[in-house]
Amino acid sequence: MENWVQVCQVDDIEAEDVIRFDHGDRTFAIYRSDDDQYYASDGLCTHEEVHLAGGFVMDNIIECPKHNGRFDIATGEAKGAPACIDLRTYPVKIEAGRVVIDIS
Repeated sequence: MENWVQVCQVDDIEAEDVIRFDHGDRTFAIYRSDDDQYYASDGLCTHEEVHLAGGFVMDNIIECPKHNGRFDIATGEAKGAPACIDLRTYPVKIEAGRVVIDIS
């Protein structure tokens, strides 16, 4: 069952950046790559549950602001210690200039 939720306008996220999106009791990280692709993942690092929105995005990698664990923003794959558990990712689409994610 799909559960699409509007997150923000496409221009609310700079290229190679991330924003935090909270919905209910869940938090998400919404990314924009340097080639204008949008991605979404759980918003907390799998290492120590730090908000990824405070991290640094470069070359489709998000770096956690606390211990520098790294994840691929497209796949959620853990790419660097101390993070060793992948992030859950979510489908993203753009509708009428808005970023929308499927949180089901």
